[in-house]
Amino acid sequence: MTDPITIDDPDDPRLHDYTSLTDVELRRRREPAEGLFIAEGEKVIRRARQAGYRMRSTLLSAKWIGQLRDVIDEVPAPVYLVSPELAERVTGYHVHRGALASMQRRQLPTVSEVLAGTRRVAVFEDLVDHANLGAAFRNAAALGIDAVLLTPRCADPLYRRAVKVSMGAVFHVPWTRMTSWPQDIEVLRRHGFVTAALCLSDKSITIDELAARRHEKLALMLGTEGDGLSEGALRAADERVRIPMAAGVDSLNVAAASAVAFHTTRS
Repeated sequence: MTDPITIDDPDDPRLHDYTSLTDVELRRRREPAEGLFIAEGEKVIRRARQAGYRMRSTLLSAKWIGQLRDVIDEVPAPVYLVSPELAERVTGYHVHRGALASMQRRQLPTVSEVLAGTRRVAVFEDLVDHANLGAAFRNAAALGIDAVLLTPRCADPLYRRAVKVSMGAVFHVPWTRMTSWPQDIEVLRRHGFVTAALCLSDKSITIDELAARRHEKLALMLGTEGDGLSEGALRAADERVRIPMAAGVDSLNVAAASAVAFHTTRS
């Protein structure tokens, strides 16, 4: 077992990975640049480990030592033992779950590598809300999506909030970030995918009509919160698709819409 290291100084440089976790803009820049992400809570830490991510260190309050002993025994990474009060001073918030781990990011695969052997793919364009992105990943994992593609301006799936909302699904659904959008739609076509854009267009077919066509390979495209898919993405898509609404409601939240679309088009 790695012996826990008790730390009582919030400015200790060994805690650098965990500082200012509530500063979203800072963490969005820092974490990819430094090759790390933060897993919060016992379940998420275990799922990150099961997915093969390397642990850099853990930040724990005393009661979590026993509950995570098997992980601590398995991983040769430092264990920093801190009081709840010190954890709050370092991170910027009360760490309710009492356990954080700094994990090492992996190099992202290419789009072609992610698409190999897949039949149902989700494409998220410019989703900027981490909670929505995490929920959409959880929907993808639960409802038969084989892989997720993100446009360059999408939020980070490995940001702490996205990981937490996804309940670790971001570790298990293959994903990557495209570098050129919407031009990369052509990569989907080369792999045999029909691309279907979720939108409110009068020219659209219903999601049930799309499902009835039983496309062998289907990529469902969902756009940013509020504005939806860009005109460029809509022009490039093979199909425009809508989810019929009732009671005067014009649309669903993007995460809710993804769940409906994924379930309806399951192969």
